[in-house]
Amino acid sequence: MQQSEPPRVAPVLETRDLHVHYGKVHAVQGVTLEVRTGEVVAILGANGAGKSSVMRALVGLVPASKGCVIFRGERIEALRSDQRIERGMAYAPEGRRVFGDLSVHENLLMGAYVVDDSAQVGARIDEVYTLFPRLGERTTQLAATLSGGEQQMLAIGRALVRGPDILLLDEPSLGLAPVMVKVIYETLRRIRERGMTLLLSEQSAHIALRIADRAYVLENGRVAFSGNAADLRNDPALRESYLGA
Repeated sequence: MQQSEPPRVAPVLETRDLHVHYGKVHAVQGVTLEVRTGEVVAILGANGAGKSSVMRALVGLVPASKGCVIFRGERIEALRSDQRIERGMAYAPEGRRVFGDLSVHENLLMGAYVVDDSAQVGARIDEVYTLFPRLGERTTQLAATLSGGEQQMLAIGRALVRGPDILLLDEPSLGLAPVMVKVIYETLRRIRERGMTLLLSEQSAHIALRIADRAYVLENGRVAFSGNAADLRNDPALRESYLGA
C-alpha cells in the first residue's frame, strides 16, 4: 500500500508577489516566500538586494505597492505596524534602535506595551535575563552605554517580551565583533529550541545557514534561489552561484 504524504503545515507568515517601491526605485520585485511554524528561515543576499525592504514591508514600516502579506491566514498588508504587532509579530530592526536614554529594564518594559498581564511581563523579562545574562547584570544601565552586541541582545529581548508567534530579525550580526556574533546566534539557536518561529535577514550567509532550515537568496529585489539551507551549506557550486562564496 502506498503511504500518503504527511499533511503540509500552513505557513504562519507568507508573501505573494510582493513589490516595494521607493519613488522610482523598484526595491522588491515580486518576492514570494513562506515561513512555517517552528522554522528558521533566512533571507540572504548582498547589500542592496532587498532584504531589509522585504522585512520592513512584512511588519508594515514600508507599504507594499503590490502583492499580499498573509499572517496566520489573514491578509495584513493594509494594517498598520502596531496592528501587526498586536496580532503576534515582533521585529528587531537593523541597527538595533534601542531607547538610549532608558535603562535596560525600561527598554524591555517598552517591548511589553501590548501585554496587559504584569505577571506575564515580569516572567518574560526574567526569561530574557536568563537568555542574555549580560542584560541581567546591567538592568539599570542606560542602553546608550551598552556595546553594540549588548544592544543587539536588548533589541531581541525587547521583541521577545511581547510573546510573539514569529520573531523577525533584520541583519542581527551587522557591525558586531565575531565573538559577539557567535553569542547572538547561539542564543537564537536556544530560542528556536524553545519553539519560536524565526525569520531573519543576513548579509553574512554562512552565519545564518548554520541555524536556518530554509533560505531565500535575493538578487536585485528578486528571489534567485529558494530551498533547504543544507543545500546551500553543502554545495559549493550553489554557494558560488548565489552567494559568491
